[in-house]
Amino acid sequence: MKYTFQVILFLISLWTIDLSGQGQKAQYLDPEIRNEIKTIGESEKVQQAFQYILETEARTLDEHILLTEIPAPPFKETKRAEKWMEMIQIETGIDSVWMDEVGNVLALKKGSNGDKTIVLDAHLDTVFPEETDVTVQMRGDTLYAPGIGDDTRGLAMVLSVARAIHKTGIETDAHQLYIGSVGEEGLGDLRGVKHLFRSGGPKIDTWISIDGGNTGRVNNRGLGSYRYKVMFKGDGGHSWGAFGLANPHHALGSAIHNFVIEADRFTATGPRTSYNVGRIGGGTSINSIPFESWMEIDIRSIAPERLDSMENILRTACESALKEQNEIARIGEPLTLDFQKIGNRPSGSVDEGATIIQRAIGATAFIGKYPELTIGSTNSNIPISQGIPAVTIGRGGKALNAHSLNEWWLNDEGHLAIQLALLLFVTECGMN
Repeated sequence: MKYTFQVILFLISLWTIDLSGQGQKAQYLDPEIRNEIKTIGESEKVQQAFQYILETEARTLDEHILLTEIPAPPFKETKRAEKWMEMIQIETGIDSVWMDEVGNVLALKKGSNGDKTIVLDAHLDTVFPEETDVTVQMRGDTLYAPGIGDDTRGLAMVLSVARAIHKTGIETDAHQLYIGSVGEEGLGDLRGVKHLFRSGGPKIDTWISIDGGNTGRVNNRGLGSYRYKVMFKGDGGHSWGAFGLANPHHALGSAIHNFVIEADRFTATGPRTSYNVGRIGGGTSINSIPFESWMEIDIRSIAPERLDSMENILRTACESALKEQNEIARIGEPLTLDFQKIGNRPSGSVDEGATIIQRAIGATAFIGKYPELTIGSTNSNIPISQGIPAVTIGRGGKALNAHSLNEWWLNDEGHLAIQLALLLFVTECGMN
């Protein structure tokens, strides 16, 4: 059931925060923001843009499928980036487009007043390796393919927003900057956005990302994470002839055991914190003592200080395992430990009362959806951590199994998410 703007505003006034989960319902909407959203949303040009988005759904879906079928594994997003760069120039009135040093695609449409630049972003990369079959399968009315929802739908939405603004003659005060960013997933470690917000990077005043999640997601909290690669190294040798050497695999097993025992105790109470040993590797054969053994670990927390505590737990667990293995070795050189931090996603939050969040709440309510404040690890982590207004909104439709080979996306009122994105973006840019 689709509720009216007024009904949703009334419900917002009744909701209370539930801190037990990751999401919380928006508690209020400032009357000035409410009126601003209503005025812009009901304006003739924005209504025309909404209708254009609805009428061109088939084109958006075709572009969604086309982009999904261009592999974009971590650090190898170039082919998809080049195609998206070509598409963002068609019927959008873009003034200039370029690819920066790390592979981000930036498309600028100048506003009437150059004081501010507002970004609408979606990320180009997926989590899947290069050899993954990304052919889209249609089963009934549902699309199946790795990356179909996260975040190829976002890329198609940005194209639709840019065209709708141009086709209906909407003019804005601020510069519109559309971005297809690299390195959002996995070991990409937000490298695309980190590059954009480096010292000397382009001036960005507000950041809006489109990423996974339902229509109504208002992600105002950046979930911080640390990532590590831990490696034990030794001489290696024959399992019989060199028996007695310190064994890197044995050390790794002990390290995982030590870490999980202490991490479980630590995370049982306090602000939500998670840990995961995601990959392990090493060794040459079943009858060979390995010369190296490694693991990759992901640690996340809503409280930044707990990440440092978890790092200490992990380091202590590994050093203890190293000591244990070297003490029981009978021959050869001792094992060594290589402990590397390979990812650092800063955390932070934007207050619910901040203008960008209030506008996101208002735009969500305007299109008839419940606004829910969420926490997540997205491109917005970087601007949020630097005190720059930022929010991540959902790509809409219905979806499941992100980051898996059987990921799917269903176009269930998918146009509403695009309309929401346009309304928020235009409002933030200042419509003239």
